[in-house]
Order: sequence, then C-alpha cells, then structure tokens
Amino acid sequence: MSDANSRSIVSNQQGLHEKLDDIVNKHLTAQFKKPIAAHTQTAFDQVNEKVQAFNGPIILDSCCGVGESTANLAKRHPDALVIGIDKSSHRLDKHDIEYKQTDSGQYILVQADLNDFWRLAVAANWQPTHHYLLYPNPWPKAKHIQRRWHGAAIFPFIVKLGGLLEVRSNWDIYVKEFAQALKLTGHDCTVELYQNDLAVTPFERKYWASGQQSHRLVINLNAGSK
Repeated sequence: MSDANSRSIVSNQQGLHEKLDDIVNKHLTAQFKKPIAAHTQTAFDQVNEKVQAFNGPIILDSCCGVGESTANLAKRHPDALVIGIDKSSHRLDKHDIEYKQTDSGQYILVQADLNDFWRLAVAANWQPTHHYLLYPNPWPKAKHIQRRWHGAAIFPFIVKLGGLLEVRSNWDIYVKEFAQALKLTGHDCTVELYQNDLAVTPFERKYWASGQQSHRLVINLNAGSK
C-alpha cells in the first residue's frame, strides 16, 4: 500500500462517548490491581538502570511502533535519553533494518506492555520532561472506548508521570476525548490541528500523503493539577 492510500478512520461515534466522564471518573478513584507481567518487569529493570545512571532529561515515546519517532525525537532532543516503548516485537524488530539512526541523539527501544511499564515508571519516580503518544490505536468503535488510553484503567498513571504530554491522532474525536479526560483531572487543554514540514512517524507520513489531518493536544502535566 502506498503512503497516499491510507484509509480514514470510520466510527459509529459522532462525538465524545456518552459514558466517557463516568468511565474516567471510575478509573480515577479505583485501584489498578492487575499484576505486573514478569517480562515487562525485567525489561523495565534493565531500562531503569540506564535511567538512574543518566544525568539529563528523560523523554518517553509510548506506542513507538518501529521506533522511527524515537530516533527522530532523539535528534530533536540531543541532550535527553529518549525511551521508545511498544508491545510488538514484530514492529520493534524492523528498527535495525529500516530505521537505524546513530548520527545524533540517545535512545532506547524496549518491548513492554504499557499498562505495566507506566505503573513501574511511576513507582520508580521517573520524571520525564516530555511524554509523546503519537497516533496510538484509536479503537474507533464506540464499544471499545475502554481500549483507548484515556478510557482505560491505566489513564491515571499517564497523568501521574507528568511532563509535557503531547498526543496526536488523525481522528479528532480521540484527541478531544483525551482532552476531556484530562479536564476531569484538573488539566485544561485545547485540541488543535498540527502541521509540519517533516513527519516524525511512518503513520504521520502516510496520513499526510493521503490528505488526512493531524489533531493534537499539548499540556504540561506538572502544572495546574488538582
């Protein structure tokens, strides 16, 4: 499939999910008791050693896919250690073949379940300066609202991680719902169209080549919270 043939998102949802507020508020007051998977604990421990030894900014690139965005973010933040996390070994394995970049920036790619990794990062008191969520799976069917990060039980930990959070999607409802979920935690932000001369992820490049627009929110989670 060429870059210019990326399909637009189709959903049976025309606006914010009617149960969004109830779902988010439930997760904000509940405890996340799911056990940490052993493989994610091991992966986190290895990365945490490097984080604790690093004397500089830490940046998270969650749902990094093949890691092209992680490498590009490392170039943009050469003084930082950028950590790209994705659950798919298939996607991450493509990095060395297609996207290996060593000319500038420092980054690590790790295979892990973000539902566990984010909780471990909070427990270890990580304080990322930036957290990127670039084009996560939108789960556009209304019945899948709780598979979207802002509708999932892990959402409060995204807020607890802090830093400058940036969320991008080619589906405006996804970002608008995320903004509403953040509002329920005391963080007000606006959703805007995002354009740039250079795409930072393969999905971003495909969407733009197909004439689709990117929507984003950017908010400092270390300020203005309840």
